Amino acid sequence: MTTRVAARAVGLTKAYGQGEARVVALDDVSVELEAGRFTAIMGPSGSGKSTLMHCFAALDSPTDGQVFLGEDELGRLGDKRLTELRRDRIGFVFQSFNLVPTLTAQENILLPLAIAGRKPNQEWFDHVIDTVGLRTRLSHRPNELSGGQQQRVACARALAGRPEVIFADEPTGNLDSTSSDEILQFLRHSVDELGQTIVMVTHDPLAAGYTDRIVFLADGRVVDEMLEPTSDLVLDRMKNLDARLPSEA
Repeated sequence: MTTRVAARAVGLTKAYGQGEARVVALDDVSVELEAGRFTAIMGPSGSGKSTLMHCFAALDSPTDGQVFLGEDELGRLGDKRLTELRRDRIGFVFQSFNLVPTLTAQENILLPLAIAGRKPNQEWFDHVIDTVGLRTRLSHRPNELSGGQQQRVACARALAGRPEVIFADEPTGNLDSTSSDEILQFLRHSVDELGQTIVMVTHDPLAAGYTDRIVFLADGRVVDEMLEPTSDLVLDRMKNLDARLPSEA
């Protein structure tokens, strides 16, 4: 059976600045992200993890190369089409939750749909709410929720519109170990039971152990990958990557 590709990069290069100040964040990266799988992007600090995710999520544009979401090449789309793509086909989960403090949990979850002028599919909405366990917290505002509950609201918001891909940038970075485990189990369940495609940037081997595949970056290049990872295997691989990098003077 052929696995569908949700997103891919071909010869992706991203550089900032010019001349002696030029910094290459991504250097000729080609990688495919399979649909219906949980993929982690890992690497040392400054390896290009977040830049790669931002290019895939149409939050940043390449200096060279191509990025595709499904069959659509992002570089060929105008600003309006890119805005629609981010709104309708991509979900986001951020480390800092990014909830609107004056809105209830339910209003935060439905906000992207409201902005798009779309009504939620009630059956899907109920399924998402029960999956994240927020049924009794929908009327609460963010300051009445724990960090883990706020991140569950953010995850539900990302899922509410049934996007093609959810990009999660260090989604457990601000959470304690118990809340982190809850969020990671939910993301795993979203892939296994809801058929979601999730791409997560993380530095945490424990978080990466929940995924199906890890793409390792170093110095802006894809240097390795791992299938069916465990936290111990990831920790060993990351130590090897760090050992290969030149020490800073």
